[in-house]
This record gives sequence, structure tokens and C-alpha cells, in this order.
Amino acid sequence: MYGTLLALHSLTRWLVLSTLLFAIFGAYRGWLLQKPYLKFDNIVRHTIATVAHIQLILGIWLYCISPVVAYFLHHFGTAVHERAIRFFGMEHITMMLIGITLITIGSARSKRQLNDQQKFKTMAIWFTVALVVILSSIPWSFSPLISRPNFRPF
Repeated sequence: MYGTLLALHSLTRWLVLSTLLFAIFGAYRGWLLQKPYLKFDNIVRHTIATVAHIQLILGIWLYCISPVVAYFLHHFGTAVHERAIRFFGMEHITMMLIGITLITIGSARSKRQLNDQQKFKTMAIWFTVALVVILSSIPWSFSPLISRPNFRPF
């Protein structure tokens, strides 16, 4: 179960990143080109929030059953000094919670804006900050700090 959930969480990251980039592109396009906020834009806003929350559920579930996290929690004094263990036990989950919170706030605030340009501007700013936070905390295969495969097999 752990391996399947880990692969699913890893795969879903690409869905989060692609929908977030699509939403950001659309938000900047609408904001800077003074486009009307269409039903499609609202669907995109809602979709990224939904995909991010699905990833959050998978991540929390994974956090609860992870042997790495279990080691971190049971041996905190020594584990906090081990980069890879600390990353998954504390840093990754904290930054991802912040990123998903930013997406949620941006989505909710955008929905409540009165004019189209404010809706796009709110989405653009909040989602961009969320993207930066998320990108900084993914264990990329090329990262010198903590490295994991970009695609995990099931």
C-alpha cells in the first residue's frame, strides 16, 4: 500500500503543477490583456483548488504511513540532523501545506472579487506565490539537497 500511495502521490504532483501553470498563465493573460472572466476561467480556478486538495489528502495519508516519517517522529533528536529524514518529516509537509493554503486563499479571494480584472489579478498573484513555494519543496531528481525520481512506478 505504501509503494502504491507513494507512486500515486508522485504522479499527482504533475497534475498539480500542470493545472497550476495553466491557471497562472490564464490569470496573467486575463489580467494583463483585460479579458472578461468567463465560466471557463472559474472552472480552471476551481479545478486547481480541487486537484491541490486531492494531492493534500494523498500527502497526509502518505505522511501517516511513511516509515521515514515514523523514524523522524520517534527519533526526533537525531533525525532532525539528517537532511533527508528532516526534509520528509518536517520541511516538505510544512511547505506543501503553505502552498496549498495559498492556492485555497487565492481561489476563495478570487471568487469573491467584484470585477474581472481583480479576479484575474488575485489568482495570478496568489497562485504564483504558491507555485514558487511548491517548486522549492518538491524532491526533484536533479536536486543536490534531496533527490527522488520524477516518476515512480506502481
